[in-house]
Amino acid sequence: MYNRRRFLTDLAAGSGLLLAGCSSSTGPGEAPNASNPATPPGPADVTLRIGPVLVDIAKDHTISTIGYNGTVPGPLIRLREAVPVTVDLFNDTDTPEFVHWHGQAIPADVDGAEEEKSRVVPPHGQLRYRLTPAPFGARFVHTHAMPMSDLNRGTYTGQFAFVYIEPKNNPGQYDQEIFLATHEWEPFYTTAEMEEEPDSQQVAAKAAKPKDEKPNGWEIGYQRFTINGKCLGYGEPVRVKEGQRVLFHFLNASATEIIQLALPGHRFQVVALDGNPVPHPQPVDVLELGTAERIDAVVEMKNPGVWILGTPHDDDRQNGMGIVVEYAGKSGKPQWIKPPKALWDYTLFGESRQAANPDETIPLVFDKINGGTGGFNRWTINGKQHDEKAEPRRLQKGKRYRLVFDNQTDDAHPVHLHRNSFELTNVHGKATGGVMKDVVLVKGFKKIEADFTASNEGLTLFHCHQQLHMDYGFKLLFNVV
Repeated sequence: MYNRRRFLTDLAAGSGLLLAGCSSSTGPGEAPNASNPATPPGPADVTLRIGPVLVDIAKDHTISTIGYNGTVPGPLIRLREAVPVTVDLFNDTDTPEFVHWHGQAIPADVDGAEEEKSRVVPPHGQLRYRLTPAPFGARFVHTHAMPMSDLNRGTYTGQFAFVYIEPKNNPGQYDQEIFLATHEWEPFYTTAEMEEEPDSQQVAAKAAKPKDEKPNGWEIGYQRFTINGKCLGYGEPVRVKEGQRVLFHFLNASATEIIQLALPGHRFQVVALDGNPVPHPQPVDVLELGTAERIDAVVEMKNPGVWILGTPHDDDRQNGMGIVVEYAGKSGKPQWIKPPKALWDYTLFGESRQAANPDETIPLVFDKINGGTGGFNRWTINGKQHDEKAEPRRLQKGKRYRLVFDNQTDDAHPVHLHRNSFELTNVHGKATGGVMKDVVLVKGFKKIEADFTASNEGLTLFHCHQQLHMDYGFKLLFNVV
């Protein structure tokens, strides 16, 4: 829990564009970047130490994982707009690591992705660079290592932390600010397909699609679910007072899962998606977040009691996906009431209008090659798996491109474009505008269109944020020139 009037003394602030992309990789005991005058000497403004951590997620249940600065989630990195920062990254593990500043418009060399030729944090080494993050709002930082079949690496671990960039002018129209990150633990391979409940159009599309001769490959299941590293009922509750306006920042820090969240007796006034203010804030009963999505929502505390903020999925909630919200002066067993069913719709928060024609439209068709029993599914964009030797798709700086996300599989795909935000222009055939995001969940046999202006030069990665999909082919590299 975090109040905006508090400030982390060990994490100074900044925002904007890259001030200097200079860095060095050094071994233990060496001075970072000693020969580089562009990065100032002395203590860093932001320090992340990647290393082993034990997380007590429930009574008598401890998880051994990799995290940032000895905690899961890592410490909140609270930055101020237009104030540059020096970043130190330390790697206390035996494997190379990439630290990705998700949702920020920074150059590729410090974005934290191997495909973009970003700087690596070497095993038992360190890295220093200078940057000023942008845009303002709720971002986050996480590992971008590709674990492939190793469920003890990558986003299966505890390597994630909120990054909040304060705008220059923040009226702060709320009484308390709460940061909540969801995550799952103890992953295992399963042959069961983790599908959402399909609608009639999805059923028809699946029936019309030629059947793959092979059965589906491995999927991922989990045994434990947490919010801020604690299972429901363990750890401190969110404490509120009647009459407060509480601003919740939600982050889905899962490796693979879509989550839903509800707070009985209350509604969420959605004010921002992926950190970007929406044109039309709207109240909803249930939030839905694909992997790596963020939602900012204001809740008016008008129903005193002790409640469970958690997932409507009973099994997952019983396995930990929830947190207690406790009003001052109230006690007793936390209450849960199942919310009404409702479809999550991005267009609720946007403008009803047709977008101007782009300079170029890029179709991106998502498909799957079934892996068969005991194998891994392979994922394709426009019929091709990612090939690290292939030339990146060239984009012209300054041009406006329309990306057409055409999902021809029954899996939902939270697709992410690095170093950019995009504007949703059409969702499932419905025109919209004004909703800016960096991840969008494209459900089975659905199509979403999004526009962005190629303003950041260099390599830019596009991928599904579902770790298993990204590892096995679901990536595409652009090069803005």
